[in-house]
Amino acid sequence: MPVVMSNREFENLVGDALDLLPTEFTDAMSNIAILVRPHNPEEPTLLGLYHGVALTERTFDYQGFLPDTIEIYRDPILAMCHSADEVRHEVAVTVLHEVGHHFGIDDEWLHVNGWG
Repeated sequence: MPVVMSNREFENLVGDALDLLPTEFTDAMSNIAILVRPHNPEEPTLLGLYHGVALTERTFDYQGFLPDTIEIYRDPILAMCHSADEVRHEVAVTVLHEVGHHFGIDDEWLHVNGWG
């Protein structure tokens, strides 16, 4: 049975996950917005998605771009978890995974190192 959680509680878990990042990382994050969405309309089971230009790919002419986005999808995370603790863990893994993409880290490294 999926976990029931208010939007506010879920958003707080996303904030808590960001708090797990060392200050050096949060200080280096640039031109990015983190959003909570119900689900991805094209892939409803997707947990999170990074859109943008990774920091490692930005060059001297990177200017005037809209912010990158990290979208965290609430409904599929709640549907796959059986407890609030599982939700907290999955949100943390998903947020840190997508932040990793912002820093140019690929899926293979993230999976090998336990970040989904």
